[in-house]
Amino acid sequence: MNLTKLSFCIILAASAHGAASGCTSAIVSARASASGRPLLWKNRDTSQLDNKVAYIPAASGEMAYVALFNASDRDCAEAWAGMNEAGFAVMNTASYNLNDDSVAAKEMDREGVLMTLALKHCRTVNDFEELLTSLPKPLGVEANFGVIDACGDGAYFETGNYNFTRFNLEDAESGVLVRTNYSHSGRPGEGFGQIRERNAWHLLTPHMEQSAITPALFTEGLSCSFYHDLYGADMLTGSDEWIVDQDFIPRYTTSASIVIEGVEPVEESTGHEGRDYVMWTKLGYPPCAEVTPVRCDPSGVMAELQGIDKDGTAPLCNRALERKREVFSAPDGNRARYVRLPALVNSLGTGYLTTLRKLNLETYEHYHR
Repeated sequence: MNLTKLSFCIILAASAHGAASGCTSAIVSARASASGRPLLWKNRDTSQLDNKVAYIPAASGEMAYVALFNASDRDCAEAWAGMNEAGFAVMNTASYNLNDDSVAAKEMDREGVLMTLALKHCRTVNDFEELLTSLPKPLGVEANFGVIDACGDGAYFETGNYNFTRFNLEDAESGVLVRTNYSHSGRPGEGFGQIRERNAWHLLTPHMEQSAITPALFTEGLSCSFYHDLYGADMLTGSDEWIVDQDFIPRYTTSASIVIEGVEPVEESTGHEGRDYVMWTKLGYPPCAEVTPVRCDPSGVMAELQGIDKDGTAPLCNRALERKREVFSAPDGNRARYVRLPALVNSLGTGYLTTLRKLNLETYEHYHR
């Protein structure tokens, strides 16, 4: 991995700083997945609700990659989840219990820039650790970075401005790691997303025990689930028309659900395994979104995922956001706080979650024929 500190400083100086985001995520080992291929999942929460996907060709000394970007990021400078041609994949969740320093706010929120750099230069999980170690400090981040590679290795790096703690996937007895918006190595009792983390474990456990975790379990299950651990119930099964949008995995701020499906682990990488990876992609609010397979290839990103509309947005994201307006339709300025359940599931079978889940499962079935 050929990387200079100077190049990183230049990139950081040129980057735009966005608001820190949330997210729910997981890494699944090959032994816990139904296909024998590791999985990397990110349910993205952010103020940037318009997202797109782009393929970035290799520049000199760099690797080609595909990634999720904000639609407003015309230069595709900040990746929020992605995979490269060598089979390295990365995503993040914001953390809120790691840093305790005086780094200025204007020097923070550089997670997307760091992940872009990783996609250009890293081939393995160990490369990513080397990157974090070698870059100048402070890094301008506070995040849990999840990574996998073609050899089947995976890890979370709970990373602050000056230090990081590595949690290896191989050390997880269940073969699964989950992170939301706090770090397990951080200050106890602080951060956010503890209920969402428990929601995820509740929904994953039955499949984990059978080594039956699939990409669809994430995009059509967890990213569309209204199970709430505090109540011990799935709120979709009740009779309420409205529920408060609080501590579910899908939230008003959810802009995408991404599952990167690797390859069966190889003993020695050829450097091209990423061409066989699939990035299962839902743009927009997941219960209202269509899933699409993406590959790390010049023709691997369908046009409707790209920022081809006149305002730089992606058509598939726009359609999902239009449906979402019917779900978050409470009056009196409370649109972002209440979910109208019949728009998702109803007795007529016309809710968006019902109809789109059927369509999406057909997409998975057709792809694997």
